[in-house]
Amino acid sequence: MTDNSTVALAFSGGLDTTVCVPLLEEEYDYDEVIGVTVDVGQPAEEFDEAEETAEALDLDHYVVDAKDAFAQQCLDAVKANATYQGYPLGTALARPVIAEAILEVAEENDCDAIAHGCTGKGNDQLRFEAVWRESDLEVIAPVRELGLTREWEMEYAAEKDLPVEGGNEGDWSIDTNLWSRSVEGADLEDPGYVPPEDIYEWTETPGQQEIETIEIAFEEGHPVAVDGEELPAVQLIEHLNDLAGSHGVGRTDMMEDRMLGLKVRENYEHPAATTLLNAHEALEGLVLTEEERAFKQQVDQQWAEKAYEGLLSAPLVDALDGFVDATQQKVTGTVTIKFEGGQARPVGRESEYAVYSESAASFNTESVDGIAQSDATGVAKYHGFQSRLANQVAADAEAKKAELLTDGSGDDEETEE
Repeated sequence: MTDNSTVALAFSGGLDTTVCVPLLEEEYDYDEVIGVTVDVGQPAEEFDEAEETAEALDLDHYVVDAKDAFAQQCLDAVKANATYQGYPLGTALARPVIAEAILEVAEENDCDAIAHGCTGKGNDQLRFEAVWRESDLEVIAPVRELGLTREWEMEYAAEKDLPVEGGNEGDWSIDTNLWSRSVEGADLEDPGYVPPEDIYEWTETPGQQEIETIEIAFEEGHPVAVDGEELPAVQLIEHLNDLAGSHGVGRTDMMEDRMLGLKVRENYEHPAATTLLNAHEALEGLVLTEEERAFKQQVDQQWAEKAYEGLLSAPLVDALDGFVDATQQKVTGTVTIKFEGGQARPVGRESEYAVYSESAASFNTESVDGIAQSDATGVAKYHGFQSRLANQVAADAEAKKAELLTDGSGDDEETEE
C-alpha cells in the first residue's frame, strides 16, 4: 500500500459504517477515510445522523444529491414493469445509483480503495461491488471480511467510545428511498409473526378512506403528469407516494429469495410505484398487440432479474432496453386510477395509439370493414380441430385395443373347452 493511502467509505452514520471507520485505519492500514452519503430520497434525519456522526469521528464527509438520477431510474423501471417476485424494485434500483456516486467521489479524491459496511448475507454487497469492480480501486468489505456480528460491533463501539447509541437503531431494520421503504429484522424474521400496524409510515390502514380517482398521463412509457399537472420525476413520485399512501396503497409482506439463496421475510411500502406500474400496464394493454404484450412479459422478467442483481449495465440489458424502448413509442395516453380498499385500480384508459375498434368489438354492429359475424363460422370450425382430431385418434386406438383384448379372451375360453 502506498503512503498516505485513502479509502472512500459508503457512509450512513449507522452502527456498521461507523465501526468501519476505525477498522479501515487499524485493520487495513489506511491513513485516511472519507465518508460518502448519497441522497436517493431518504428522510432528512438520516442525513443529520450521518453529518453528526462524521463530525464526531472527524471524518471528511461528502453528501451527493442523486435524487434526480434515481427518480429517472425508477421511471425507466416502469417502462419495463419491473417487479421481483411480485413487489416493485426499490432498494435494488437505488444501490447502483449510490455506488456510481460514491465511485465518482473516490476517483475525484484520488482514493486507493472503496469500502462498504454490508454483511456477507445480503444482496447489497453484490450490487455495490458490481459497479466498483469495474474500476481499478481496491474493494473492501470489513463487516464481511472480518466476520463481524452486531454484538461485536456494539462492544467495539463502546470500547472505542464511537458516536453510536449502543447500536440501538430501533426495533426494525429500515431502508428508505424515493421509490420504496423496506422493513425487516427482529420479530419480522419469523415468517409466522403478524406485524403491528406501526411498522408502516407511508401507508394508512387500507379500507378506511373515501374512494378517489386520478388521471395519470404517459409519454412514450414515462409518467409525466397527474390530473393534468406536469411534474418533474422526483415531485411526481413524491406526490403519488403521499396520495396513494393515504389510501393504503402499496403494501407487500413476502418471503423473498435473495441472490445468495437465502429466503427472508420482507415488508415493503411502495405507493407511487404500485400506482404507476398498474397504470402503465393498463395503457400497454390498450396500445400493444397481443404478440408484443406476450413477448414483452419475457423481456420485463429478464430486465427485473438483472435489476434485482444490480446489473443494469450488463450487455443483455442494453438489448432488452432496445425492445422496451421500441414498444414504448406507442405507450402515450392517459389512465384513470381508482383508489379503493387499499388498491390502485385502472378504471379507464385512452390513447391515440389504441389497438382497439369500438365498432368491431361492439355487440351492436353486424359487420365492420367487410367482416361479418358469420365469417367467424369457418374460424370456429377450425378452432380446436387438431385437438379434437388427436382426442378422436386416441379414443379409436383405445377402442381397438379393448376389442383385441376381448377377442383374445374369447379364444382362450374356447381352447380350454
